[in-house]
Amino acid sequence: MPTKSPTRSRVSTLAALTAEGTHTDSFTVRDWGLFVGPGLIWGASFVFIAESLQSFAPATVTFLRILIGCAALALVPGARRPVDRAAWPRIVALSVVWLAIPMTLFPLAQRNVTSSLAGMLNGAIPVFAALVSTLLLRRLPGINQRWGLLLGCVGIVMMGIPSLHDGRSNIIGVLMILAAVALYGVAVNLNVPLVQRYGSLAVFWRAGIVASVLTAPFGIAGFAHSTVESRPLMALMVLGVFGTGVAFVLMGMLSARVGSTRSSALTYLEAMVALVLGVVVRHEQVRPLEVLGCVVILGGAWLTSQSEGVPTAL
Repeated sequence: MPTKSPTRSRVSTLAALTAEGTHTDSFTVRDWGLFVGPGLIWGASFVFIAESLQSFAPATVTFLRILIGCAALALVPGARRPVDRAAWPRIVALSVVWLAIPMTLFPLAQRNVTSSLAGMLNGAIPVFAALVSTLLLRRLPGINQRWGLLLGCVGIVMMGIPSLHDGRSNIIGVLMILAAVALYGVAVNLNVPLVQRYGSLAVFWRAGIVASVLTAPFGIAGFAHSTVESRPLMALMVLGVFGTGVAFVLMGMLSARVGSTRSSALTYLEAMVALVLGVVVRHEQVRPLEVLGCVVILGGAWLTSQSEGVPTAL
């Protein structure tokens, strides 16, 4: 009886961590709706994070936004759809790499990084998502997606270069954001098979519960360094309900349909929204190279949305 080689067994195990999307053609109207919704919400979320930090400690912002988002999802009956016990280890992993750690890093980073720059750097998620997907599925993205990712990389570099002249604290903040973005690239791949089987609401509600427990000790301790003011509190409520509840569910639905790489390209739109709102709402300064970089990654987003074509196996 033939046996599987150790190498083939390892490849099969890695491939099981993610999955292909169910729709590989160009985006439909529904796909664009799922794409634009989270892009707008998450683009605005960097402004709400900055506003929340006016009163709340970074760890408290993380804990409360996850808790509020989890509570909002609990009001929807579909969130309580049962999941198999075997799915829980992956749900816990998702809660760590998509919620607990990145959402802790972003508020810490935004003490030294503007909301517009944070949003623009977040546009690197598709690059990390594509890298992880390629390693797990053992195939390259489609030709359109490769060109889109290349443009995205160029745009991110263009947006990040000006920060090199802003001092050590700013560079540390940028590195924190890039670490969070790399974890998002892992998470968006882990998410696909879970959502395809159990639905986005059920997966993210449970991930939110776990992440709330994980971030609670630090968040509660942060209350000692926080004050309660109406405007930051309202910003935190919006951040929780929409930026942590609604947007994650919509993103999960999109990733299950079009796959991790193409769905994560919505962060290109997110970068543009963060740039505009950072200037309009918070009166932040944006340099010409950052604006040009934003335009470049929008071109990358459009290319990424096109049909994947015939996959190229490694």
